[in-house]
Amino acid sequence: MERTTPIEHGRGRLGPMLRSSRRRLVLWIVLAEGLLVLLDVIPWWTVFVLAAVAFAVYVGVARGHPNPVIHETGWIAAFSQLVVVLVPVLALVLTTLAIVALVLVALGALALVVLDRR
Repeated sequence: MERTTPIEHGRGRLGPMLRSSRRRLVLWIVLAEGLLVLLDVIPWWTVFVLAAVAFAVYVGVARGHPNPVIHETGWIAAFSQLVVVLVPVLALVLTTLAIVALVLVALGALALVVLDRR
């Protein structure tokens, strides 16, 4: 016989389901939205505004809310938006590193040409 856990009064099944799968949901949101940011479908400044709004809603409303669905939804929204903020920053850092590496390779090639004494 299959044993099921009772549902506490005032709580549904959606709250615990969101809590158990929130990492997976955040990952999918970050991948989808991060790709849209990298492809310039969503402007980078919109990501910062969404992150600020999601964080404010989480801290102001969802963090202390007794309803687990509201709490988990607020946490997922705030966390995913704050991680997506890192996408344009990471893209900028990686682009800068690639440019620096390209300049160093060009300087090395220039040095080889200049130092060739034939």
